[in-house]
Amino acid sequence: MANPKRKWSKARTGRARSNWKLSVPRLIECPRCHTLKMPHKVCKTCGYYDGRQVITVAKDKEKVS
Repeated sequence: MANPKRKWSKARTGRARSNWKLSVPRLIECPRCHTLKMPHKVCKTCGYYDGRQVITVAKDKEKVS
């Protein structure tokens, strides 16, 4: 198995790791119910995508304590 010929410096390691970052998810407003959703996905609140109903969403039942 191949081994590295020499050690990477700490600066080089840090430079390589500097691009390991998370990006903020892009959210758009649903044109029907105005909640935030990811683009090109079915809205979890109303179940619509591209102007037509794709899934039926059950109403949340109230919690009984």
